[in-house]
Amino acid sequence: MTEHPLIYDLDFETLQNTLIEWGEPAFRARQIWEGLYHSLWNQPEEFTNLPKSLRNRLAETFSFSHLTPVQTLESGDGETSKTLFQLPDSRSIETVLMRYKERRTLCISTQSGCAMGCVFCATGQMGFGRHLSSGEIVEQVVYFARQLKKIDEVVTNVVVMGMGEPFHNYDNTLKAIACLNHSEGFNLGARRFTISTVGLVPMIERFAQENHQINLAISLHAANDELRSSLLPINKKYPISVLMNAVRRYVAQTGRRVTFEWALIRDINDTPEHARELAQLLKGLLCHVNVIPLNPTQKYHGEATTRERAEIFCEILQKAGIPATIRLRRGIDIQAGCGQLATQHAQTSEG
Repeated sequence: MTEHPLIYDLDFETLQNTLIEWGEPAFRARQIWEGLYHSLWNQPEEFTNLPKSLRNRLAETFSFSHLTPVQTLESGDGETSKTLFQLPDSRSIETVLMRYKERRTLCISTQSGCAMGCVFCATGQMGFGRHLSSGEIVEQVVYFARQLKKIDEVVTNVVVMGMGEPFHNYDNTLKAIACLNHSEGFNLGARRFTISTVGLVPMIERFAQENHQINLAISLHAANDELRSSLLPINKKYPISVLMNAVRRYVAQTGRRVTFEWALIRDINDTPEHARELAQLLKGLLCHVNVIPLNPTQKYHGEATTRERAEIFCEILQKAGIPATIRLRRGIDIQAGCGQLATQHAQTSEG
């Protein structure tokens, strides 16, 4: 592991306090902050607005990167790219850039691997490696912002739906978003972030109490406990009734809409009966359902539903007053779709 702390792990106040301890004027913190998040500099020597002595001290004290890009894959349609990064301890993560007509959306990771064990998710099939630090989460966004800047584009949205369960790494995830949201730095609005969780109820309740403006998505995938527990083991700890009570409290507390994610698996959770069961569960709740045909992974043999069945599923929800859309499947040919992120390269090298 690198000996130097990652500079992106520092929030603004910590950076400012560090510089004051060094005998530097407080305004130097703002210059460094703007250099990191506005100018997107990633080498101490780029900070030409600082005295050389301070640039040298920054170089001696901090690492300016924990992410080493190993491989980038582009989808055949050119709309999705996925980068494999190696971390200083040789663990790996993947991050995805999705290009839409007016948006440039990043799907970022919060852990290397995942402890949740959802059966159809490639990351869950890997098992848990470790939490990412807040700075390692931030650096994914800054890295792609730097790439987009070269072609006069910007990151418009961030979905925290990559590798890992964000609410299992709650503090670092929220610290990273606060850093990226900082008005004098990267300045990406809170409502441009979406956090997706499989349903860690205590963290949903904490998230509600903190009254964030960040969007919340719940990976649901089943509307009864027997089926959901077979797909998402976390349901045994936080069954649907407990989860839904927490979600309803969240909506009541914040007034914000919740999105439910539903991977449609042929003959498993894609029938009209499943749709009606879901409509009953969500009745009266301020919500939206994103349905998406299952993305294939090596260790799960379920098949994606057909477009026709997906449309019938959506139509039943809509007729019951539940807003629902079929989400575009993106980057399937490069294993960049929802549930497909896994670091086979890293697994091979680590044995």
